[in-house]
Amino acid sequence: MKKAEVGNIIEFREGLQGIVEKVNENSVIVDVTYMENYRDLELEQKTVVNHKNYKIIG
Repeated sequence: MKKAEVGNIIEFREGLQGIVEKVNENSVIVDVTYMENYRDLELEQKTVVNHKNYKIIG
């Protein structure tokens, strides 16, 4: 499995998307403000996603 890099757009957890801001050994930190409707979803601005739980889309 290819790990995301800083700046990649990833999809995780049932269609949520975000921009990778930092890559850690087992996870990435993602800025979810990339999604137009992130405020409607009542999410935090950033979240941590394990490398096993996303796919790179851009």
